[in-house]
Amino acid sequence: MRDLLPHIRQWYADGDRFAVATVIDTFHSAPRQPGAAMAVSGDGVAVGSVSGGCVEADVYEVAHEVIQTGLPSVRRYGVSDDDVFAVGLTCGGMIEVLVEPVDLASYAEFDAVSDAVDSGRPVAVATVVTAGDRLGRRLVVSPDRVAGSLGDWRLDAAVVEDAAGMLDQGATAIRYYGAQGECGRTDVAVFVQAFTPPPRMFVFGAIDFAMAVARVGKFLGYHVTVCDARGVFATRLRFPEADEVVVSWPHRFLEEALEQGLVDRRTVLCVLTHDPKFDVPLLEVALRTEAGYIGAMGSRRTHDDRLSRLRAVGVTEAELARLSSPIGLDLGARTPEETAISIAAEIIASRSDASGQPLSSTLGRIHAETVDRATARQESRSLPSARSSQGTSVQPAALR
Repeated sequence: MRDLLPHIRQWYADGDRFAVATVIDTFHSAPRQPGAAMAVSGDGVAVGSVSGGCVEADVYEVAHEVIQTGLPSVRRYGVSDDDVFAVGLTCGGMIEVLVEPVDLASYAEFDAVSDAVDSGRPVAVATVVTAGDRLGRRLVVSPDRVAGSLGDWRLDAAVVEDAAGMLDQGATAIRYYGAQGECGRTDVAVFVQAFTPPPRMFVFGAIDFAMAVARVGKFLGYHVTVCDARGVFATRLRFPEADEVVVSWPHRFLEEALEQGLVDRRTVLCVLTHDPKFDVPLLEVALRTEAGYIGAMGSRRTHDDRLSRLRAVGVTEAELARLSSPIGLDLGARTPEETAISIAAEIIASRSDASGQPLSSTLGRIHAETVDRATARQESRSLPSARSSQGTSVQPAALR
């Protein structure tokens, strides 16, 4: 929904009812992940996508029905074996889509959710997606408040607890409960969509390659910060796409970012200076963070020299193993733009634990289920340790 906000916020402000279709679950080679969304206005304007074009026409028609009736609907789309032109995913996957009406009366919390997403404040939206009189009921969970209800305070309490944990992980998935929030039951399915601040990309070294990496980072949805100790190069004029341009010694800046809690498992660190007086102290700090990707630019000779210097200051072999250097995949890149694509490709492959090989040379599913997603699907039916199997959670103050 994040990408749709510029459009649907105006629709909401105008007071007209519109429909939002959201992917809530996927199976096999589905083209889009849970959270992908499409919106349709009352006068027929469509924005966004739920499948990359496979089922949009049918979802568009369902959206019009939802706008007319004011009632939400859940649809499942899968491969059509009999007629490849029938409504279905010819890629062989399957998706479930929630189509819900949105207007001032049905979604009073919409502005608060939109403001949180726009400002980078964490918020989770939990929606019942099981057929019945609770379908479409919604609970909005922020670190400091809860709004709405799913129809039972015990179910609300269970979902609030799970949503808080999913916000910490940036996870979006369906969770299952008993009618009164009991664990180990599947009577009620709740789609929890966590909106967390964008992941951060720190680009160290204000060189021409960094300009291209900053542009690609923004395109991929990162909050991009460029840092260099040389103020003549680290300027807003040279890096207009970056969210922040900082003049500071890189290792000191990274230490400050760590103290502020700005580095987590989603963080990307691109070290492009290839100068030992900057690289070594910076990488000594970086390799001891939990950043998901740490890459350093330089020739193989520079890389070998860098490793020797890092070992000399006490960096362990296990820590060195986290370093992607020379940075990027072997694409034959030469220009800054080509090199930025090479780096972005390695970041994506690292994030998804993919091989980085040509799809024509691999077997199996193209859109393989990630470890995080598989874990979420398994845990959605497991017993959370903080709740009893009878759903007798202590009611949060926000729900009393």
